[in-house]
Amino acid sequence: MQQHIVSLPVIWFAALVLATLLCGSAARAKLLDQILRGYEIAANQGIPLNLKGKDWATVGLGSYLVNTTGCNDCHTHPNWTTTGNPYNGEPEQINTAEYLSGGRVFTTPAGMFTSANITPDKRDRPAGLTLAGFLEVMHTGHDPRDPPGDLLQVMSWPLYRWKTDSDLIAIYTYLQAIPSLPDNSNPGP
Repeated sequence: MQQHIVSLPVIWFAALVLATLLCGSAARAKLLDQILRGYEIAANQGIPLNLKGKDWATVGLGSYLVNTTGCNDCHTHPNWTTTGNPYNGEPEQINTAEYLSGGRVFTTPAGMFTSANITPDKRDRPAGLTLAGFLEVMHTGHDPRDPPGDLLQVMSWPLYRWKTDSDLIAIYTYLQAIPSLPDNSNPGP
């Protein structure tokens, strides 16, 4: 598996090649900026990525979307390392030991809920969902493994449903590229 983890110099070289191919369009330049920022975030936080069989640009965009839209806030508990909480004036360091493995507990009028582990399972399925299942969750708030009519009560699917399928596929592909972790064994608020 180690031979499939891509180093930062390889990523920057690929970005240079991609930039050469995409130059000329402001929209493409913005997309490239987001892809590169996604890789920058992953590298700065120490999140290893397995790119074997995955589209490089899609993973980078997915990293950008996941790491800038708050997925970590709910799906990582605790969010920060003991010495990396930016709200305490410390240099930011995401808790990569529990990164996206769930465990945040929410108390709502509808009951108590614990955020899901959205790291890939043994079949490379984030949260154990196929792409079609993931899209259903993100578009409708219904997990296809739940009884009909059940809706996720904490997940911000009403916001994510407005993402394009391309954005959601990028998120899914990024989640396939991160390390698989067991469910968080220390849930909490």
